Formats: sequence, C-alpha cells, structure tokens
Amino acid sequence: MINENTDNLRKKHIAMYIGSLNKGGAERVMCNLAEYFNKRGFRVTLVTTYLADDEYEVAGANWIREDDFAKNGDALNEGYHALDVLSPEDAPRRVYVKQSEDTGINRVFSALMPDERKGRVSNFVGRVGKLRAIWKALEPDLILSFLGKNNVMAIYSARGLGIPVVVSVRSNPSREYAAKGLNMAMNVLFKRAAGVVVQTTGARDYFKESIRKKCVILPNSVHQSFMNEEITEFEDREKTIVSVGRLDDNKNQILLIRAFGKIMDKHPEYRLVLYGDGPSRKKFESAADSLMKDANKGAITFMGNASDIPAKIKSAGIFVLSSKQEGMPNALIEAMSLGIACVSTDCPCGGPRDLIYNNENGILIPMGSDEEMTDTLADALLKLTEDNDFRKKLSENALEVRKLYSPDRINGLWEEYFNKLMK
Repeated sequence: MINENTDNLRKKHIAMYIGSLNKGGAERVMCNLAEYFNKRGFRVTLVTTYLADDEYEVAGANWIREDDFAKNGDALNEGYHALDVLSPEDAPRRVYVKQSEDTGINRVFSALMPDERKGRVSNFVGRVGKLRAIWKALEPDLILSFLGKNNVMAIYSARGLGIPVVVSVRSNPSREYAAKGLNMAMNVLFKRAAGVVVQTTGARDYFKESIRKKCVILPNSVHQSFMNEEITEFEDREKTIVSVGRLDDNKNQILLIRAFGKIMDKHPEYRLVLYGDGPSRKKFESAADSLMKDANKGAITFMGNASDIPAKIKSAGIFVLSSKQEGMPNALIEAMSLGIACVSTDCPCGGPRDLIYNNENGILIPMGSDEEMTDTLADALLKLTEDNDFRKKLSENALEVRKLYSPDRINGLWEEYFNKLMK
C-alpha cells in the first residue's frame, strides 16, 4: 500500500506518450494507468501523435471529439478550445481540449501538421523538436512511453532536460525492434532510460546486459470491468469456444478455425465465436465457410468489434488464444479471470507461459509447424469438450489470476516504481 501524503502526490506530474488511443492492448493499458494515476491525485497528461477514430473512452478526459462537442452544445464550451489534429491515416480531425492542473486527464498532440512538413530529414528533426517543446512546456516529473519507435523518440527528444524517461516494450522485443535502424537506436538509447518496463522474463532476457539491468517486469492487470463481472457457475456454462482479438496473421485465428474444423462434426453442439475485426477477417471467414456444411451452418460466427466483452463471453465454456507472438496478453488474463477454461499457444516472448501452468489452470500448445499446432489444439479442444472434470479444474484454478493480477495490486506496483524514479 502506498503511504505517501496525498498533497505530495498531487504535485507530481506524469506524461504518458503513445501513438494514439486506438483500441488495442497497449493503448488500453496506458488508458488504465492514466485513470489510476489521476484518481491517485497525480497530474496526468496523455501525449499522443494522433486522434484515432475508434479510441477508448477515458474517465476524466479533458478533451471532447468534435461530434460529441457539437451534440452537447454550449454547456461544454467553457474552458475548451478547438484544436486541429490528424488521424493515424493523416486525415484532418478536430478535437476540443482544455488544460487543468487540478482535475482530469489532459491531452496534447504531437503530429507534424501538413504546413509544418518539408523533406524526410527535416520532418524527423521537426518531430523531435515538437516533442521536445512539449516536454519543456509540460515539465513532467516523469515520462512514460509505450511501443517501438515512440520509446526511442521519447528518450531522444527528452535528452538533457533532466526528466526521467521510462520506456515500455509491450510485445516481443524482437518484433517491436525488428527493423535494423530502429534496433540500433534502441540499443544505444535504452541505456539512457531511467527504466525499461517489460511484461515477461522472456522479454527481459532479449536485451543486452547494459539494458537488462534497467528492466523491471510489470505485467498487465485484469481490467476492472472483468473483475466486476459475476462468475458463471460451471454447470451453467455454454457450449461455446470464444476468441477475442484483432483478426490478423499474428493473432492467427486461422489456427483455431482449422482446429475447430477437426472436431465440429464430432461435437456439433459446440459453436466457435470470434470477437474482433482486422485485415484478415475476409480470409478467416472464407476458411470458416469452407469448413461449414449445410448441417453445421452457423457453427463459426464472426461478431466483429463489440462492446461489453465481459458480459458477452463470461458464460463461455472454452477460450482460445492462438497468437504467434504476444507480450502479456490482456485477452487471456481476462478470460481466466472469468473462470473460462483457457487454451493458449506457448508463444514468444512467454506471456502465456507466465500465466498458465500446463494442465493445471489452462493448456499450453507448443509452437511448431501449422499442421502440428492444428492437431495439438484440436486434441486439446476434444479433451475439454469430453472431460468435464478436467475442464472444471482448469476453470476453477484460472480464477487465481483475479488475486495475482488485480488492478489494485498491479497498478500499485507501477506507482511504487514511479515514485522511486521521481525521487
């Protein structure tokens, strides 16, 4: 428990830097942290490059999108001013913002506007300069940055300002820093960071010793909306297999679709329900259609992006994470927190392995060829559909994550860590 005086906490200012608040795992963690530190009495400013069209709602936000501002009329006008910004697709957007040192979460945008751009080198210098000007104006006690290039930019732009910079790698470092130039910059600049937050031991071990000694492992927490959800009794669980995540080649839902195809005739009472959207949706839907015959039409359903995921999946019998690479997967933690029997690939950089004790609170599928993994996952699904005692054991044991990864515990670890660095 944090014992510091609230009056002292109110004097501390954290700037949190990320590309946008678009709906993704890293973005949600940053929004959660912003809300937590705001409630704890810190000043919080979110520094984003862009305003995405599909962003998380942030409790206490001191900004309003143009459409929402217009709907609410003059009642919201006081203290807000219009700001022209860009979407990640470089399209013009308008947002209304106000800045407060006392309440709410502030927001600043760092993208170079079209009239500020020149050549490639000049644009890089301009982006660094604009970000550096933001740090000078905000004078935060600490900068927290998430993801790949942002982390490098945060350290470089804040050099010499005396502000501790904490960077966080949110997935497999070999994936975030795959580009040669970015990898070289990371190896040079991460040594200058005040701290490097990773989510797994596998991610920490990727780095050279000079960076590894700066690493601290801070996993994701269970989102409060899942903690608030009532646990479904095992006997009342539905014969559904669910997956939640962006539909893309890394999340690899095609593996799950093919594995389900191997058991669907044997267990026609089960349905596969996939939540999420993404660039591979049409390809995955085509694969699902080729598996479904007239007798089992509707056995595989694509729900797209959906709100209130906890309520929609809480009664599912089985959850599957099929990713090729993950950090600490939010979707897996959250499914376990609902008492769903979970299956996950044992993918790098070890997030699922940190969560699951194989055949005790879930099942890990070893990485291998597509054919090997499809067969292994199909076998796991068969065991779960046919062995109720085994599935019940996994279901009950999975609930332990509610204690280990509760928001209060994990967010408290972030706060303790930041307080040490800010002193």
